[in-house]
Amino acid sequence: MRSDRIFGAFGVALAIFYIWAALQTQESFLSDVVGPKAFPVIIGVILGISSAIIFLFPDPEPHWPAFGRIAEIAGAVVVMVLYAEFLPVAGFVIATAVASAYLTWRLGSTVIQSIIAGIVISVSIYVVFHLLFGLSLARGPLGF
Repeated sequence: MRSDRIFGAFGVALAIFYIWAALQTQESFLSDVVGPKAFPVIIGVILGISSAIIFLFPDPEPHWPAFGRIAEIAGAVVVMVLYAEFLPVAGFVIATAVASAYLTWRLGSTVIQSIIAGIVISVSIYVVFHLLFGLSLARGPLGF
């Protein structure tokens, strides 16, 4: 019960910081009506509400995963941080393929299935967001 309250309080604090950081975003005079702040603020509000519910209504007998599972979660977090760091260097397609291949492997796919899934996920997202919607994605050493 105490661990849920700590987790909920941490989530509320993180939500407050996240919303504050989102509100610091500089807006261009050419931005649309909604602006670049709306989506991060929505995510922060959802995080804050969810964390407040966990804090106010803790599980009487919480079950935490074993250390091995926590290590896997930490590994996934490290992969996502490395993804953000290498995105400008490797480009969207390569960085996304590597990150999604690792994550699908950790979710139970075989190595070959994970490599195929990583490539399919990366190329699919690239086609939809860059080619169809015209959004700018990080270019890699191969030019895409």
